[in-house]
Amino acid sequence: MMAERRTMDEGEVSRGTTLLRRLPSARGRLTPDAPLGPLTWFRVGGPADVLFRPADEDDLAQFLAGCPADVPVTVIGVASNLLVRDGGVRGVVIRLGGSFAQVSVEGDRVRAGAGALDLTVAQTAQAAGLSRLEFLSGIPGTIGGAIRMNGGAYGGETVDVIEGAVGIDRQGRRRVYGRDDLHLTYRHCGVPEDVIFTAATLRGTAGDKAAIQARMDEIATARAASQPVRARTGGSTFANPAGEKAWALVDKAGCRGLVVGGAQMSEKHANFMLNLGDATAADIEALGEEVRRRVLETSGITLRWEIRRIGVPLDTVEGPANQS
Repeated sequence: MMAERRTMDEGEVSRGTTLLRRLPSARGRLTPDAPLGPLTWFRVGGPADVLFRPADEDDLAQFLAGCPADVPVTVIGVASNLLVRDGGVRGVVIRLGGSFAQVSVEGDRVRAGAGALDLTVAQTAQAAGLSRLEFLSGIPGTIGGAIRMNGGAYGGETVDVIEGAVGIDRQGRRRVYGRDDLHLTYRHCGVPEDVIFTAATLRGTAGDKAAIQARMDEIATARAASQPVRARTGGSTFANPAGEKAWALVDKAGCRGLVVGGAQMSEKHANFMLNLGDATAADIEALGEEVRRRVLETSGITLRWEIRRIGVPLDTVEGPANQS
């Protein structure tokens, strides 16, 4: 049975409020003890000690430059492939929105903020008569996540269309990366994890608007037919091993429809996990680990999580800090 959170006694302050006192001021919004579950597609998980929504790139850079080195910093996007553990996330969680979601077209190039939805970028390219970016309409995430994961679907990958990206490192320094500097491989980016991408330049090819829209319609139809798009899910759970399909390995191991607590492997697509309504993050992670165990047992292959997992389990959470 899930442990209950301890109620704060009078005179105590929360972990988030305590941390907030140590952080630099910012023009963006700093929220202590911010619930993260409602922001994720799974709709589970504990709070961030502090959630920061920077106003713009300069605000982000100045905040990171002044943030104490011992404070963990985690960045999240639209949280479509994210599992936040029940105990929440220590330190500062950064979510990009607003000015980071802008998209513009200049010739055959699309400039997109890291907070822009992949679908929005694909739609903007279509409106400008630019092809090769249609695959982005099949990825339910942001451009920042697409860079970090070399996101791909329906015959395309981010590495195929990206020209360069901009990021801010943990010390608040602005970094500019060319395509080759990103070292993009299958579901992987070689840029250090502490760099927060803020924008990217993608390149398309002139094409027929109607044909581009038709391809995007095909992708939308294919997604709806093969994936549980209306469920509480985190998208593709495991990356495809070399020469294999993760869903087929899960199927072979007898895990299609497998249930742990309130979580289930989808009957519709064996590589998708679902929150049936009352799942905890612990249920979802335990289901994934059980699937990995069974696939290793039946196929000799260790599946790699594609869903990003952050935070701590509920049973490792300490009580609030005492007010000094």
